[in-house]
Amino acid sequence: MSVVEMDVIEKLDEEDKEKIAYFASLLMRQTKYRHLKKEIEERREEIRKGETLTHSEIWDNLNV
Repeated sequence: MSVVEMDVIEKLDEEDKEKIAYFASLLMRQTKYRHLKKEIEERREEIRKGETLTHSEIWDNLNV
C-alpha cells in the first residue's frame, strides 16, 4: 500500500477505519497470510517484552 493510500485511511472516520480493520482481519485469516499473522504476533510479543534491536545494533549486524 502506498503512502498516499495510508494518508487516505488516516483521514477516514472511526467507523470506516473499523470496517477496513475488519476486512484486513478477514484477509489475515486466509491460509496464504497465516505465516505473516504468526510473525506479527511474535514480533508484538517481542516488542511488549522490550526485545527489540536498536538502530546501531541493526547496522552493526549488517557490518556497514
